[in-house]
Amino acid sequence: MQRAGSGVAAVPPYRRTAVPPYRRGYYIPLMIHIENHSGTAVVRLDHGKAHALDLELATALRDAIAEVEKDTDVHSAVLTGTGSIFCAGVDIVRLLNEGPGYVDQYVPIMVDMILTQFRLPIPLVAAVNGHAIAGGCVLAAGCDYRMMVEGKGTIGVPELTVGLPFPLVALEVLRFATSEAHLQELVYRGKTYAVAEAYERGLVDEIVEPDLLLSRAIEVASQLGSEPSARFRITKKQLRQPTIDRMERYAKETQDDVIAAWKDPESLESIRRYLAGVREERERRE
Repeated sequence: MQRAGSGVAAVPPYRRTAVPPYRRGYYIPLMIHIENHSGTAVVRLDHGKAHALDLELATALRDAIAEVEKDTDVHSAVLTGTGSIFCAGVDIVRLLNEGPGYVDQYVPIMVDMILTQFRLPIPLVAAVNGHAIAGGCVLAAGCDYRMMVEGKGTIGVPELTVGLPFPLVALEVLRFATSEAHLQELVYRGKTYAVAEAYERGLVDEIVEPDLLLSRAIEVASQLGSEPSARFRITKKQLRQPTIDRMERYAKETQDDVIAAWKDPESLESIRRYLAGVREERERRE
């Protein structure tokens, strides 16, 4: 093992707000911090306790990644979370509360966010500081190198257990990042893995002590970014282009089916059962 130390209110149309060019220490309120560490941009999710991917966070992350790509002073990047959670995935409580109109807006934004991250030409390292569930796991999988903090954090994609099929782009990211031997187990069984199990299955490349996570992530990102820019970008594009081609070819064909499934009453009831089970488990532990 490698180590380094149900009443639904109408949802108004979402208005995209431009993310201004960031400076060292720039802060997008309540959502994302971005800092430039000698050419490595650290993008840190900071949206509630679990950094759940709601409409606003998905939009802000997409735009922040696009800004990082434009910055000629940045040669690599790190994606991490705040506190003890990397990202808890889709905000399913909000999905239930705000209903079909929200789903219609949310799914295309989430797809665009995943594509924007996956296409990023510079090196991107995931510093997984805790639980990376569902969409959080996809965010980690979309990075070029994944390190996860040693401890109680788990990673996985329980979407089918929850009752929601993934958009095609998310499955393609997992297909790219995970061996065929483990892909179906990961997706069909909906398990979340402890750190050592994730390492064994290739979801994690390196396990790091908590105090060293960010510095180690910056170190690796900087090393990758020190390669001649054109060389790395060409190589990354060659590795990822077949996956991107499949995403672009089939995503729109399947997106309507995903949106319909997310609005289906049976799916919504499955989410309610899942949330009830989570509450019961929490109460049992307390």
